[in-house]
Amino acid sequence: MSDDDKRLAAEAALGEVQDGMLVGLGTGSTVAFLIRALGERVRGGLGIEAVATSIASARAAEAVGIRVRDFAEVARVDLTIDGADEIDAWLHAIKGAGGAMLREKVIAAASTRMVVIADGSKRVAAIGAAKLPVEVLPFARAFVTARLEALGAAVVLRDGVTDNGNVILDARFGAISDPAKLAAAIDAVPGALGHGLFLREVDAAYVASAGTVELIERGEG
Repeated sequence: MSDDDKRLAAEAALGEVQDGMLVGLGTGSTVAFLIRALGERVRGGLGIEAVATSIASARAAEAVGIRVRDFAEVARVDLTIDGADEIDAWLHAIKGAGGAMLREKVIAAASTRMVVIADGSKRVAAIGAAKLPVEVLPFARAFVTARLEALGAAVVLRDGVTDNGNVILDARFGAISDPAKLAAAIDAVPGALGHGLFLREVDAAYVASAGTVELIERGEG
């Protein structure tokens, strides 16, 4: 992976941001480049507000002069820009290495358009090599672990808790032959509050490899 490519992808996605928008800010190292570049545009006169998918992103945005609103009082977002751990040509993605996938999915669902930014190492033929994070009610940790193992995963409890006070189980399934079926199975487990399979949420992706940015729109895969 290349920081230059992360920066290029982030800067390319800035073209999506228009004056007056409410912008959802994702979480992770690629989004950090976006937040810094967006802060420069705000200081130059761009009039936007933001909601953030994590406390860390909210603090980073406020530090560069972006006004961050409380998402609890927001019903609709114009545009969300976020990273991904894996993304394929059909814009199926795995997210959540930064632990914010539940908030990321909520804000994505509230967004008119969601865009992923990534370096070329995140582009895959089929998702599944990356660990799939599942946010879990602590009370249900052992139960959800058993259910994920029954679905074929090797499960590891991640250290720490999320911004929501929950735990994360990192599940490795290997190749995922039917992502929609797996997503539905995890959604049906009581105590599993959210997972990192983003199958319908992403509308477009800016992927940078060796200094070149490719735009992938939903329907082109």
